[in-house]
Amino acid sequence: MSQLPPCPQCNSVYAYEDGNQLICPECGHEWQPGAAADTADSAKVVRDAAGNLLQDGDTVTVIKDLKVKGSSLVVKIGTKVKAIRLVEGDHDIDCKIDGFGAMKLKSEFVKKV
Repeated sequence: MSQLPPCPQCNSVYAYEDGNQLICPECGHEWQPGAAADTADSAKVVRDAAGNLLQDGDTVTVIKDLKVKGSSLVVKIGTKVKAIRLVEGDHDIDCKIDGFGAMKLKSEFVKKV
């Protein structure tokens, strides 16, 4: 049996063949064996503190009190954030929080609802 490459999105080693394509049972990603190099960078995988996959438009909850830089405001634990947008960089969630306005968050401090 030949060794199959890991999933380019989640690096799972449990990929399997289905016809002429490979499928990852953990994240559901499908790809062509020769095209793995081009699709690996096309979509960044962002996970919350519990390991759930985040996507644009998801609703998340803040799991820790977060100080707002340059202000005395604090985003309290349990604050619900709707319609997130994933972006590149250290703070990988762009959103609007009621009472605070536009803000960037790190995915390690949120949990998918």
